[in-house]
Amino acid sequence: MNCEDKVVIVTGGAHGIGRALASRFASEGARAIVIADVDLNAAQTVADEVGGIMMKADVSDESDVIKLIENVTERFGRIDLLCSNAGIAGLAGGAEVANDVWQKIWEVNVMSHIYLARAVLPQMLERCSGYLLLTVSAAGLLTHFEAAPYTVSKHAALSFGEWLSIAHHDAGIRVSCLCPQGVNTRMILGEDGEQENFLREGALEPEQVAESVIEGLKDERFLILPHPEVADYFRHKATDYERWLRGLRRMRESVLATRV
Repeated sequence: MNCEDKVVIVTGGAHGIGRALASRFASEGARAIVIADVDLNAAQTVADEVGGIMMKADVSDESDVIKLIENVTERFGRIDLLCSNAGIAGLAGGAEVANDVWQKIWEVNVMSHIYLARAVLPQMLERCSGYLLLTVSAAGLLTHFEAAPYTVSKHAALSFGEWLSIAHHDAGIRVSCLCPQGVNTRMILGEDGEQENFLREGALEPEQVAESVIEGLKDERFLILPHPEVADYFRHKATDYERWLRGLRRMRESVLATRV
């Protein structure tokens, strides 16, 4: 996909990767860029920066998603590229994490992709064209050993992206899943930029991720990997699962030991 003259929605567009994507789409000559977020002030700032518009959308609420798709379609006539980018990290931990935390992460990191696809696919299928970009994570291919809710939700999001691509490719729909490792955003840096996180080493800037997205969209690649080493890790995982699990156990112990 070439983004020139395209109508684009970026959910979670007020910060981080979403903001960088919006800026990059503007430089590519997108016809319209819609910044959808719950942080209205920040979303408006980004919209002003890229010459787009801001719309409120809580992507964990299907009624909000439906309104977003209807409003953008009514205003611009179509949606060419939907970037389902909103996501949350949640808490570290595993089975002991409270049900309401698991549920919230599931709603934002998984159900939002489903709600958005459900709302936008009918018009794309009618036109036999359209693109869905899901921001997932390298944790969807590998595992984030500190946070089970996050990694489980990202595995599910990737699986849904795979299903969409299999089911709708021949109808003209293209799907990509963006799977970066560490990115210098609030998710790993924290609100004050001082959060301790093992992913900070080797982290990319959001603008670098956005550049990888543009290249991936042009090539219509399903997996967009801003960190190319993720592909190697994924191959190692598939080749020798037991060895890969042993390695992750050692890494987890090493990271946790530095925090004692």
